[in-house]
Amino acid sequence: MTTCTIIGISDSRKQWFPPDVIDLIHRSKMFSGGKRHHEIMMPYLPETHDWIDITVPLSDVFSRYAKYDSIVIFASGDPLFYGFASTVMRECPDCDIHIIPSFNSLQLLAHRLKIAYQDMRCVSLTGRPWDKFDEALIRGEQLIGCLTDHNKTPDKIWARMKAFGYDNYRMFVGEKLGNTEEERVTEFKEGTTYNTPNCIILQQSHKRDIPFGLPDNQFELLDGREKMITKMPIRLTTLSVLGLSDKHSFWDIGFCTGSISIEAKLLFPHLCITAFEIRKEGQALMDKNSRKFGAPGINAIIGDFIDTDISELPTPDAVFIGGHGGKLVEMVKKVRSVLKEGGFIVFNSVSEDSKRMFIETAENNGMTCQICQVIKTNDNNPITILKAE
Repeated sequence: MTTCTIIGISDSRKQWFPPDVIDLIHRSKMFSGGKRHHEIMMPYLPETHDWIDITVPLSDVFSRYAKYDSIVIFASGDPLFYGFASTVMRECPDCDIHIIPSFNSLQLLAHRLKIAYQDMRCVSLTGRPWDKFDEALIRGEQLIGCLTDHNKTPDKIWARMKAFGYDNYRMFVGEKLGNTEEERVTEFKEGTTYNTPNCIILQQSHKRDIPFGLPDNQFELLDGREKMITKMPIRLTTLSVLGLSDKHSFWDIGFCTGSISIEAKLLFPHLCITAFEIRKEGQALMDKNSRKFGAPGINAIIGDFIDTDISELPTPDAVFIGGHGGKLVEMVKKVRSVLKEGGFIVFNSVSEDSKRMFIETAENNGMTCQICQVIKTNDNNPITILKAE
């Protein structure tokens, strides 16, 4: 069994370790870490030592680890905070693992700013998608700490926030934290180039109002047609039937203005939402409306759903069919072929024919169907909300 000791370090060129850790380093021969870690630790390592760079593919790195009885690995900050320790535990479940943490970069930045950080929502954009960051913004977290990378830089993050109306935060940037010669902590300023590695803390200046039930008249409509939107009372009732609080992947088929997807994202910001629309105009409508209401992260796909390749999309556990263009039977069959066990489809019927067709198609595809609600707004026809499970 390989013994892995993972030691967290800062960017400082003057590292401090307790005596037992210094003794461990002096007694060890095999070390590993990133190239930057090797540069930092070189003065502290035994004169005769071996080093394994952590590079991709990681499978090669772990194959080399397996050849040794003992190895000391250096990682940035706290190895369990979006760090390498989780990877080691996953890839080497039989290893005897010991972890010696240091402050992570977001803790260091909070200390430099003298901000109490016990309630800070921490997210990582280092090689990761935007979803957790978007969720923190929508939830209105008062303090957000964020790890960046070479693609999701402070200026890119700021631009995304501005695009979706999240101008209610101050951004602070920490560069090369722990490196006493090069460390810099400043408030973000557009047009500034920031050294890497860096991280940011967002501090909320005021709450952003997100109404429960978005007003219909504030949506950009398809050719200004008021009937081409799921009205707010029906929209909220539909979302109630969908029960999205414990769902992960939601598909909105025939999104038109995007009202269902946008309301769902604001109410359930953890959701992965994929929205489909056959009309090309749908892309512009989704862009405008999602930015207006502050709902980033909705994946809009334009084209006929029946012809769309769905093999690489997140598998849905809840689906809403808001428009079918006369292809309801084909849509239900296609959705049923990928729907997670226990998932369901919700359909709002405006006629007896479509209600009967949905029920028959759902039952023919091994689903149970129920009428959840019949609702009428103003002088419009009654809407029957159906759920197939």
